[in-house]
Amino acid sequence: MDSLNLKSTFLSTTTHLHSSFPLPKLPLKNSKIPIHCSIRPDPFSLSDGNPSKPKPKSKNPKNPLSDDNARRIIKKKALYLSALRRNQGSRAMTPKWIKRTPEQMVKYLEDEKNGELYGKHVVAAIKAVRAMGQRREGEVDVRRVMGSFVGKLSFREMCVVLKEQKNWRQVRDFFAWMKLQLCYRPSVIVYTIVLRAYGQVGKIKLAEQNFLEMLESGCEPDEVACGTMLCTYARWGRHKAMLSFYSAVQERGITLSTAVYNFMLSSLQKKSLHDKVIDLWRQMVDKGVAPNRFSYTVVINSLVKGGLCEEAFKTFDEMKKHDFVPEEATYSLLITSHTKDGNWRDALGLYEDMRSRGIVPSNYTCASLLTLYYKNEDYSKALSLFTEMERNKIGVDEVIYGLLIRIYGKLGLYEDAKRTFEEIDQLGLLSDEKTFLAMAQVHLNAGNAEKALDIIQIMKSRDILFSRFAYIVSLQCYVMCEDLDSAEVTFQSLAKTGLPDSGSCNDMLRLYTRLNLTERAKTFIIQIRKDQVVFDGELYRTVLRIYCKEGILEDVKQLTKEMVANDSYKNNKFIQTIFKAICGEYLGQGNVVSNQLDTTALGYLLRLYMECKDFKKMEEVLKLSLESAGSMSVLTQLVNNFMKEGDISKVQALNDQVVKLGCSMDDATIASIIGLYGKEQKLKQAQDVFTAASDSPTHGKLIYNSMIDAYVKCGRPEAAYSLYKEAIRKGHYLGAVAISKVVNSLTNFGIIL
Repeated sequence: MDSLNLKSTFLSTTTHLHSSFPLPKLPLKNSKIPIHCSIRPDPFSLSDGNPSKPKPKSKNPKNPLSDDNARRIIKKKALYLSALRRNQGSRAMTPKWIKRTPEQMVKYLEDEKNGELYGKHVVAAIKAVRAMGQRREGEVDVRRVMGSFVGKLSFREMCVVLKEQKNWRQVRDFFAWMKLQLCYRPSVIVYTIVLRAYGQVGKIKLAEQNFLEMLESGCEPDEVACGTMLCTYARWGRHKAMLSFYSAVQERGITLSTAVYNFMLSSLQKKSLHDKVIDLWRQMVDKGVAPNRFSYTVVINSLVKGGLCEEAFKTFDEMKKHDFVPEEATYSLLITSHTKDGNWRDALGLYEDMRSRGIVPSNYTCASLLTLYYKNEDYSKALSLFTEMERNKIGVDEVIYGLLIRIYGKLGLYEDAKRTFEEIDQLGLLSDEKTFLAMAQVHLNAGNAEKALDIIQIMKSRDILFSRFAYIVSLQCYVMCEDLDSAEVTFQSLAKTGLPDSGSCNDMLRLYTRLNLTERAKTFIIQIRKDQVVFDGELYRTVLRIYCKEGILEDVKQLTKEMVANDSYKNNKFIQTIFKAICGEYLGQGNVVSNQLDTTALGYLLRLYMECKDFKKMEEVLKLSLESAGSMSVLTQLVNNFMKEGDISKVQALNDQVVKLGCSMDDATIASIIGLYGKEQKLKQAQDVFTAASDSPTHGKLIYNSMIDAYVKCGRPEAAYSLYKEAIRKGHYLGAVAISKVVNSLTNFGIIL
């Protein structure tokens, strides 16, 4: 093998040396009943090379049967038998034995039964060699066993005996005896038989020695011998040697058959060597070897798994152009690929093409389609597909049931989802954590975290190992229940499986914020930034909200610059607004107009600069905010947050800045501010806000009602009554509640008007 540069492997089967059709038999000399047979001689018979018994002359004499001609005959016979196997049905070719008369057929069967198909002496030799396998190694001498056959077997008959052996040891011993006979001549055919016997049992060293012996004897290996050797390497996973041998075969200019390439491709694919499969496929195409259905099936699989989906689809189209019907597994693989890439129309087109060819989809294909419908929110088609599966009696596995539970959850059919889950459990199919978690998520979407935790506890009781996704869902349950201790323990368990995802970090921060644990939230942010957790847009917003609330300007700048460095966020409107306000420049080319600014980001920045007491920056942001659409909603939200926190000073500062810029907040916000001052017994501040608002011609009864309420709370019934009369004079009808408050206040103070 050192003389060959080995490079590739391929499976090929060695062609049988002897035809499966009977050879014509000459009548015996003393036969009284002559039999006239119109059967032509078998065109695949081999000459035994015996000059004393030449073939009878024929009308069309053939060329002498050298080794090359014998190989040609074997090839033609292989093609003939292959055509018989392929063309089953109405166009099937009729074997010659069917054309025999009944008498001829009886004679044929008797000859075969009596051992005359090869000759009785050949059958006896086959049995004698096989019998050696019943003894231990070294206990039998092949020369003694075959002594009675010396000089009786022709070279062709010895090849038949060799081919009929089923044990590699008998092949080895008989071949050694065969080489000692006078009629033996080195031939690529006999070496190929031995190669095949060694290859089938994995005797690779013996096969390599046999191949070297063939080269030393002067026999040039043909495509069948090389294919058999490649088959040996491939069958036993010797891919490095196979590819080296293939390289040597290519250097000799030997063109391998499609079957050989198919075996090499299949062997490489079984070991997930998809890159090598693709390289070998391209070489096969370059050599002009015509691929068949199996070739396309293997290569398309490797192209998809190798990430070359575009080339896989082109190869699939080429396969259909050559009238090869793809297998269901090929359709399923391509549909799944389209589904993962979001090419829903192409996936559905493949499914329709498959159904038009009468191919029944497997449950794996149906699962891919259900996933597609689920992601595309086309739930009606998903349920229709499930009904079609029941009609076609396609087995429904746990994966499909899990998808059905998710679809029911999206549709709000929680009872149907629960019933399906119970049905899976009753059928004994409930074993995958994904099914448990699907049901838990349905409960979470329904706002029932306790039931979701019950499902997870059932999963624990059945000793199902937790994956990262299981910890993520558990964390969501504890966050919804506001169970801080359990949430922190679960997050720590999640962190042990790898770097926490941004969604889980966001859930923890929302829990800390909800429980007013600001210091814990700040410590948590420091830790996840130290661990280099990848931030997404939502986590960035949550962290920024906390930083702005605490007035941590430097961290806001640093985090924003980190987010800007990520190309996927360069066109993010929220980050663009923050970057503009902090760094004084826009992202990208050119300036954006005010209506392209994110109002939520402006609200965060207002809070940040108010905490930092940077009123100049606050005024700049406020100007941007007032120029933007929806600015009042931002200010209202910010004022409401301050009032919830009871921070009246920030409310007053924000209102003063708005008034300073010649603007005013909406009536509801001003009324809330006045109401807060009245509650705090700060009448003067309430009057100042009211006076500033009253200058605007658009203010209405909400502000009057709020100010009257402030006067009443501060014990000023006369002022409340006076303001009420003023409102009536200006045409504002304040309602029965305002009248009641004024009357009750006057009565309580004993004032009679």
